[in-house]
Amino acid sequence: MVYSLAASTLTVAAPLGCDASSAEGAEPSGAGTGGPSDVLVTGTDEEMLVLEVTAANRVVVRLPRVEVGQGITTAVAMMIAEELDARLADVDIPLADARKEGNQYTGGSNSVSSLYDPARALAATARAKLVTAAARRWHLAPRLLRTRDTMVVAPDGRTATFGSLTAAAAAIHRPAVPAEPKPASRHRVIGRPTTRVDARDIVTGKATYAGDLTVAGAKPTVVARPPTLGGKLVSVDSRAARAMPGVHAVVRAAGGVAVVADTFHHAFGARDALRITWAPGPLAALSDDAVRARLRAAVPPLGTPLLGTRQVTGEFEFAFVSHAPMEVLTAVADVRADRAEIWFSSQTPTDARDTIASAVGLPGPKVRVHVMRGGGSFGRRLNYDAAVEAALVSKAAGRPVKLMWSRNDDIRHGRMRPASHHRIRASHAGGRVVAFTHMTASVSEVFEESGFAVRGGRSGAVRAASRGRTPEAGPLPSDSGLYNFGRVKGESGSVELAMPLGAWRSVDSGTMRTAEEIVVDEIAASLGEDAVAFRRTTLRNKAVRAVLDKVASAGHWGRALPRGRAQGVAVHEEYGSCVACLVEIDATDPDEPRVTHVVMAADVGTAVNPRGLEAQLMGTAVDGISTVLRAGLHIDRGAVREGSFADFHYARQRHAPLRFEAHIMPSTGAPGGAGELGVPAAAGAVANAYARATGTRPRRFPLAF
Repeated sequence: MVYSLAASTLTVAAPLGCDASSAEGAEPSGAGTGGPSDVLVTGTDEEMLVLEVTAANRVVVRLPRVEVGQGITTAVAMMIAEELDARLADVDIPLADARKEGNQYTGGSNSVSSLYDPARALAATARAKLVTAAARRWHLAPRLLRTRDTMVVAPDGRTATFGSLTAAAAAIHRPAVPAEPKPASRHRVIGRPTTRVDARDIVTGKATYAGDLTVAGAKPTVVARPPTLGGKLVSVDSRAARAMPGVHAVVRAAGGVAVVADTFHHAFGARDALRITWAPGPLAALSDDAVRARLRAAVPPLGTPLLGTRQVTGEFEFAFVSHAPMEVLTAVADVRADRAEIWFSSQTPTDARDTIASAVGLPGPKVRVHVMRGGGSFGRRLNYDAAVEAALVSKAAGRPVKLMWSRNDDIRHGRMRPASHHRIRASHAGGRVVAFTHMTASVSEVFEESGFAVRGGRSGAVRAASRGRTPEAGPLPSDSGLYNFGRVKGESGSVELAMPLGAWRSVDSGTMRTAEEIVVDEIAASLGEDAVAFRRTTLRNKAVRAVLDKVASAGHWGRALPRGRAQGVAVHEEYGSCVACLVEIDATDPDEPRVTHVVMAADVGTAVNPRGLEAQLMGTAVDGISTVLRAGLHIDRGAVREGSFADFHYARQRHAPLRFEAHIMPSTGAPGGAGELGVPAAAGAVANAYARATGTRPRRFPLAF
């Protein structure tokens, strides 16, 4: 259902993830009169995807999702421009503030799929009303009119901009033409490779992030944190810090001791001058070896293999990994006695608002959360540790603050992908796999319940994501029958540790499918078959076979390569989409391998912006290269050893593939998910290429750890 909003300009809205009847102030426009059933919302735009055509001929859609670099603003602008026949340059996509209710969750690779129908229906309704308004102005039959370039065009060449019609269109409740989205055969914008609508703003510095904000009175703020995870503040001598120039306040915070100063330079200097005594955190006696041992012990037993079968087995370890978004966590907070206002980038703004309200002791309606664009996330901004901390510091200091977590803060005290351990056994007989068992254990957090640090405050959806699944994702790959492997079984155990964990791009598929794709290669070798040919005959889904065939063909699978160089391949299916990846690696020096060529093919249904999808796949390829070859976190006596990009070795330009190609499979199906899709296939392909190039069987990741 699409709503018309009471406004002086054309404003329409569609509910997202909620019961339409729950819209605040909603009532039928003909209520009590037996009139039309269209709904006139006389209240606010709570829980709505809202489109407004302004008198200045701008199409404005307040988006209940966050832009963190994934290109959702461009994709939605394309959907709107397509159905309205508007110029893309005339469409603005500001981010909506946190609302009282409704779906503002950005995650699970569901943004495009969840917005696709509502956004197009919204724009189609607006177009129908604008055409009706023009027909009435010109006294013409609506069917004679056309729309293009953000205007209505008459048969005689007369034109009227949408902006000139918006007031009249706002009064129309029943348009005289069908308000239906176009069929795919008429798409001229959707499906066309398009440069991001915010690209120029990003590269010129015009794009605004939380760290760019100037809020009256908000002073730069940093926090001194304990040397170990969950360490407790025992005492602090802040006299020297308070005496330093530019320092406004030193206050105790849940995560440590906060310094508020004129500049971040002053704040960091004063923070370093604090004399603090810390009590060690609960994991002070724990290091990597102990974590790995506990994980191995927590993996459920594989059980007895089927009689008369031969076995292919593998045991795999994956390290903790930081999200490390390029933009560090920053939040601006202004907490007063009777209200609060917060600015930060959030994938879960409604949960964040409720948690912040509880933390500072205010009713929810008295807290306003402004959602800012984020410079990367990969799941990190599902949690809002920095925003809660900023609000508490603002309250304690009695003034607005701009709090920034340094890179060191986030790597050593922020969220991380949990470490995990996997045991896999494939049983085959008569040339085919008849049973496949994947048992795993991962670190699960008791961080939120332990109360020793700032709580991120997460909804059930985010909690599910950080423990291994997003609600929008499909079943685990092991359970979904990607391959025809007979009797498939999987169970998981856990090791509970007081660590700040979080959902990391592709959540658990990034480790589970990587391990499984390595084993698939080893099964093929055990049966004397080619890795691609074996997959082709064993995959259940023809769409997965098609993307596999595409990368095999485009990447010239099986071509002769010099010693120390090899190819690897892997596939993945999730979020209503599928992907294949072929990698070539140069491991002439096994300690310094370099991925030289990556070919990826994806079937995501309708690809709204193929160029954006290519960028997503490129990013997942770098994620796979990083987490398989070099990027991980060490736990050293209760502390994270790494603290910056100097020692958290994410792939740099010199590690990126020399050649990258992405092939988008044609489809008119409903859009699937893409943001997280490529990570498992890329990681699996890198691991398999390295194994083939070095003649080894990699089992611990990252390899250089």
